[in-house]
Amino acid sequence: MPDDRQREKVYEEYAYILDYLPFPLPSTVARLKWRGPIAQALGEDYFTLLELAPKVGVTLTIGERVFIGKGEREKISKVLRKIGFEDLTATARNELPRIVELIVARNEQRFVRFFNEAQPLTTRLHSLELLRGVGKKLLWDILRERSKRPFDSFEDIKARTRIPDPRKAIIERILEELRGNEKYYLFVRWRRASY
Repeated sequence: MPDDRQREKVYEEYAYILDYLPFPLPSTVARLKWRGPIAQALGEDYFTLLELAPKVGVTLTIGERVFIGKGEREKISKVLRKIGFEDLTATARNELPRIVELIVARNEQRFVRFFNEAQPLTTRLHSLELLRGVGKKLLWDILRERSKRPFDSFEDIKARTRIPDPRKAIIERILEELRGNEKYYLFVRWRRASY
């Protein structure tokens, strides 16, 4: 029986446009019977990949942040569906690293909190070890430093540990999770997001 966390519905509030298609993709027309313009987007909180239907007369630009949550939306008519990495257009795939970097930069404290609060996944694997370049020795350095005093920025993490670029480590992990086939997901919640 699923626990409360598995049953709760998770929705994105904002998304960043990865690609704008004035004419729908054949797969979308066939699956959803949608014939209007489509935007492919990345959710800001859970990194959900989505196809969105803009309101009539609205043209979206790549990199634009749009409201897609409950309530009155200015530019988006509806969320058409969740999509996978394999459904992204070439343009959307090319924009994805830049948009992930933008989200991480704008939400630095959220990701610094991950370094401060990350817990073991199993008796042999800590969630921090899923970041590229973090092995057992560096893990113990991070745990020791955060027990002395919580980290307050990426620069603080960099100065007090041997992680050359904590921001880049987070971005790389998010991109790996977006591509799929990971055993553990730290940031991408595509399995639980509802639409």
